[in-house]
Amino acid sequence: MRRPRLSFVASVILIFSETLCAYGDEYTHIAVTPEQVVLEGKDSSMQLLVTGYDTQGKPADLTHLVEYRWSSDNIGVSGSGVIRSKSDGKASVSVKFNEHLVTVPVTTSHTHARITLNFENDIIPILSRYRCNTSGCHGKAEGQNGFKLSVFGFDPVADYEAIAMEGRGRRVFPGSPQASLLLRKMSGGTPHGGGIPIPPERPEYRTIRDWIAEGLPVGSEEDATIISLELTPRQRIFKMGETQQLRAMATLSDGRLVDVTELTQFQTNSPNQAVVNALGFITAGQSPGTAAVMATYMGQVDVLQVFVPRGEAIKSYPKSRQSNFIDGHVLENLKKLNILPSGDCDDEQFLRRVYIDMIGTLPTAQEARDFLASELPNKREQLIDQLVTRDEFSTYWALKWSDLLRVDRLALGHKNAYLYYNWIHESFQQNKPLNQFARELLVAEGPLRESPAGLFYKAIPTANKRASTVSQVFLGVRIECAECHHHPYDRWGQNDYFGMQAFFTQLQYKTSTAGEMLLTSGSPATKHPRTGELINAYALGTEMPAQSPAGDRRLVLADWMTSSDNPWFARNVANRTWAHFMGRGIVEPVDDVRLTNPPTNSALLDALAQHFVETGFDYRQLVKTILMSATYQRSSDVNSTNQRDEQNYSRYLFKQLEAEVMLDAISQVTGRPEKFEGVPSGSRAIELWDSSVPNYFLKVFGRPVRATACECERVSEPTISQVLHVLNSPAIQKKLNHQNGRIRAIAAEFADNKKAVEEIYLTCFARYPGKDELAAAVQYLEQADYRQIGLEDVAWSVMNSLEFLFNH
Repeated sequence: MRRPRLSFVASVILIFSETLCAYGDEYTHIAVTPEQVVLEGKDSSMQLLVTGYDTQGKPADLTHLVEYRWSSDNIGVSGSGVIRSKSDGKASVSVKFNEHLVTVPVTTSHTHARITLNFENDIIPILSRYRCNTSGCHGKAEGQNGFKLSVFGFDPVADYEAIAMEGRGRRVFPGSPQASLLLRKMSGGTPHGGGIPIPPERPEYRTIRDWIAEGLPVGSEEDATIISLELTPRQRIFKMGETQQLRAMATLSDGRLVDVTELTQFQTNSPNQAVVNALGFITAGQSPGTAAVMATYMGQVDVLQVFVPRGEAIKSYPKSRQSNFIDGHVLENLKKLNILPSGDCDDEQFLRRVYIDMIGTLPTAQEARDFLASELPNKREQLIDQLVTRDEFSTYWALKWSDLLRVDRLALGHKNAYLYYNWIHESFQQNKPLNQFARELLVAEGPLRESPAGLFYKAIPTANKRASTVSQVFLGVRIECAECHHHPYDRWGQNDYFGMQAFFTQLQYKTSTAGEMLLTSGSPATKHPRTGELINAYALGTEMPAQSPAGDRRLVLADWMTSSDNPWFARNVANRTWAHFMGRGIVEPVDDVRLTNPPTNSALLDALAQHFVETGFDYRQLVKTILMSATYQRSSDVNSTNQRDEQNYSRYLFKQLEAEVMLDAISQVTGRPEKFEGVPSGSRAIELWDSSVPNYFLKVFGRPVRATACECERVSEPTISQVLHVLNSPAIQKKLNHQNGRIRAIAAEFADNKKAVEEIYLTCFARYPGKDELAAAVQYLEQADYRQIGLEDVAWSVMNSLEFLFNH
């Protein structure tokens, strides 16, 4: 049994050796950074990065493939290229890759010097790296098993007290550090339900052990602190499956540069394009596109931009149709990614697509006939112009913004909720510029019956929630994390959060003869909850003023937010609108804009935002521009180059119909409107201003409850419950076979089975049936015992198809 095993191992070694030889043949030279290494202190380390360059000068990471040898025992080098100090001295590291050899000189010093550790600088990073202080472990609100740490180490004072002083210091034992409960649990010596243990041979273990042995020093205020974090490399073009080791360097306030790669936390925003492990080792995926690999350390953040083209290059990129500026930006990206766009969608696809996307409504069979029969060269543009002025457009978009702005009858009461919704609906009906719409909401005051936009503040009754909601809805920036601690993935700290909150602390409600009024009063102070520092009102990304603005502070916020040069407002509206029509935001999620979640096509987002500003924040014009692009009008059919692309708009992405749209579509096809409790007969689902109107179908298909401003409340992914409901729902079946329903009317109007089937297809799909589809349906009807039931069966099968349930 041993011989086959040895043979297998030898085979693996042989294959690996052949792989190295193949790599060596491809590269003209290799380079190692840094070119020389200076390590100060005990257990100091440096991550080497080894890059091979081919004959065209293209780089590839070889860090984990080379052979490392070192000349002295004062250092050690891991197989992944980490040099670590052991004692003082000089050494050299030889980096060998086949015939290529590079030597790196290394100097180590102060390895035995007594250095007082700093709890915040030296211990907190270890707790963060091993996720001890996350919300899934001891960082949760109630802690874990009686031990609570601040989330992400935002409160070192409290963390020190929890570790060193709570429980009479039972967690740490300076007289015998290895016996400390903290170390025994972290190393796995004592049963522990937490994450990956820290082996005693690791430098992190030694650091905590030495800190305990030194008597648990807090550290000095004069100790250096981190001021920035920088990744190497900063940008990479990957082949699919290619790898890259990262190095994270911290710049300290005393000017030193320190390698913190092993204590940095890494995360990717797009696992299909790139995954990264805990040590910063990236592997590119098999789907073309872009990703951001984020590094966080002690509140500092940096990002590597990953670009993964499709493997096979397109030597001669064919010319594609371009209708406006959108297409140029999209095609430029696709060319870089070696992706060909799908062709144009046909008129049938476009007709149904644009009706659903613009007005949440299916075209009627007659509307489909008229459009398909038209030979006008600009009929698509004419249709868009018609739809944007229909009342359904205002109704549909009022529904979507009512979700975001929390039109909630349970919070506002019936009358107020309707007034609030009606203001939103009228704003879209009037094509009110979006910056004016936002401004009216922000600075609303006076009697609520006369200024219903002010009901936003009643729906969201606290200053902190108002700050979070305004930022998320109108800027696309999530700041709620910063209420308790520095945002783990962005630049926002608690000062930024409370600076935004201070804009909304003056608001009060008063009862008058004109009814309930919203007004501003006084100059209430906002204090940092931990430090007690006075925080004046200031907008995100700006400097805090010496004092809060006089008068109504919201006016300053409104001026800043709705100005043409605001860095977020126009981009946020453009991105949200693009995501609705294209199935994915240029920034995704659309309400999570941050440095560590960059746009997949920055030039496109910039151009859309600029266009929106230049047209006076005209929402209808923004919609028309997107819909007239060749990008929007592409087919949803894939080709050999874009079947894995879900990020770069090379095709139209399938989208499941939203709950209200799908219910209305079923009602329209069957000719039987849904009955909603307490709502006038004949009302459509997209007309429901009250999201709490009970309806099982809407609940199953993911209607949001409007508890938050997050787009994620609306569930768009299909579920088993949805499939079973459409297949087996008695309510849907009742609509199908209703004596006054559309199917019975079709049976009476069209004696010819062929014409009857065509009417069903035009009603459901906005297209005529294909030859095979028509033949199969007609044959089924001819064999049916009862023609009416046969037509109901045909309609039922069509309504259960992906083509009906999805927009495509």
